[in-house]
Amino acid sequence: MAKIKVGIVEDDMLIADGIVHALTQLGYDSAEPAISYTDALLMIEKEQPDILLLDIQLSGKKDGIDLAWKIKEDYNIPFIFLTANADAATVARAKKVTPPAYLVKPFNKDELYSSIEICLYNYAQGTPSGKPAEKENYFVKDSLFIKQGSQFVKVRIEDIMYLESDNVYIHLYTQQQKLLVRSTLQQYIELIGAGNFFRVHRSYAININYIDSITADSVLIKGAEIPIGKAYRDQLLSFLRLG
Repeated sequence: MAKIKVGIVEDDMLIADGIVHALTQLGYDSAEPAISYTDALLMIEKEQPDILLLDIQLSGKKDGIDLAWKIKEDYNIPFIFLTANADAATVARAKKVTPPAYLVKPFNKDELYSSIEICLYNYAQGTPSGKPAEKENYFVKDSLFIKQGSQFVKVRIEDIMYLESDNVYIHLYTQQQKLLVRSTLQQYIELIGAGNFFRVHRSYAININYIDSITADSVLIKGAEIPIGKAYRDQLLSFLRLG
């Protein structure tokens, strides 16, 4: 199961280490903390975090607000400002970046968890590609975050093998897991984008990259036999340039 990866930009290593420890306890993955604007950009490129915890005060000439502008311009990553007692001018600068969330130091583990989950959800609601079929599903970059109990499970779109409709629910299959979401099949296909996904039956849609073989009335995907409806067969063969 892929975990949400959190990037930390904090120049106080004692605080950064404490955040890493809390994130581990909460079930998140974390990148190596960065202490400056330049280090943060290198970390983002290398680690590809899903969300950033961004201290406003950083070592060097450029601070966390400068970094926030760069993130908004060049990266599709939500961020949470970490702040202690800031002067009025700094607060005014920070507001102009319109950060998805703030977290005031000192904070506890529960506050950290709530801030991350709310920030991810709110950020996705404001992105053009984030058209959730339900509030328990949303996009960040090339992945879906699907609410399962009290946690959001990260699933890369390219890892989805096929979708199976079950009344008002969808069973989502990857090679590692099976997840349940509330949606119609057509809504979910629209949510993840057409791309490599193709509807082969009124109850099934497949990722064509996982097709192992095709028969007259079914598709085999990693040992699972997916039926092909008569109304979809010709379209599938044409799509695959087999017709």
